[in-house]
Amino acid sequence: MDIHQLELFLAVMDSPSMTRAAEKIHLSPGAVSLQLHNLAEELHTELFVRRGKRLVPTPAALRLAEHAKEVIKRMGHIRQEFENDLSKDVRPFHLATGVTTLIYQLGGPLRQLRKRYPNAEISVTVGVTEEMVAGLHDRRFDLALISLPVAEENLNIIPLFEEELLIVRPSANKVGSGHVGTLRASDLNNAPFLLYPKRSNIRLIIDRFFRDIGVTPHVVMEADDTEAIKRLVESGFGHSVLPEHALRGRSHFFQKFRVGGHRLTRSLALAMARTDCPRKLTESIASFLRTALVGD
Repeated sequence: MDIHQLELFLAVMDSPSMTRAAEKIHLSPGAVSLQLHNLAEELHTELFVRRGKRLVPTPAALRLAEHAKEVIKRMGHIRQEFENDLSKDVRPFHLATGVTTLIYQLGGPLRQLRKRYPNAEISVTVGVTEEMVAGLHDRRFDLALISLPVAEENLNIIPLFEEELLIVRPSANKVGSGHVGTLRASDLNNAPFLLYPKRSNIRLIIDRFFRDIGVTPHVVMEADDTEAIKRLVESGFGHSVLPEHALRGRSHFFQKFRVGGHRLTRSLALAMARTDCPRKLTESIASFLRTALVGD
């Protein structure tokens, strides 16, 4: 019996099927089945019984799970004490973020990050909040910059800042980036809108805002990419609701507005998986990014 067998065993205990467990630990179902068979033989007990397509743990498996968790926890502490050294940590580090945040807010901080941690193999994955949270739970990502709210179970959340979302509509003439006008909610009735997909966290925030002001938006198109939405608005395809950071800079063929008496914002945060033995590099990079994005 070794630590890897116990980790594999717990992965199967925590998964709805052998196939899902195998995917999580990057092994074939056959390899997982063989390891479980060897573990059961060594312990002279039956660990799972099959009911249809499901594997049901036996009472012996439930007892073993408690012991395995303690062993892995203790092993984690030992690894942390002897291996969790910032200066020697060259394991791949996986950061996830939304595309808008990456383009408009992470350019400088990421350049500084690579200078500060020259030995770290840092990779960046772009996705929506729901995908990033799933990646944190599956340990595919070490750290993610997400939009709140999310279910915080098994996550450590580090709040960063609020970002205003503004309504944009086409303009026949170029408009400077500084001016933000005011609309009435009734001005938005029957206006065509290009919005983020419903599966995204930012769309949930936008939809809740429309409900609060009593407007049902006429959605004519959905897109993930903020830059694509901006270009389509400028081309006259409709209104949209976009993060304020993405609307800075040069003049555009659209106007920016707030709805009078209502402020629409989203909250951004760093998130990492909650663990008894956090990786020091993850904590250090999270602290660095918080300072770079928010300040002390």
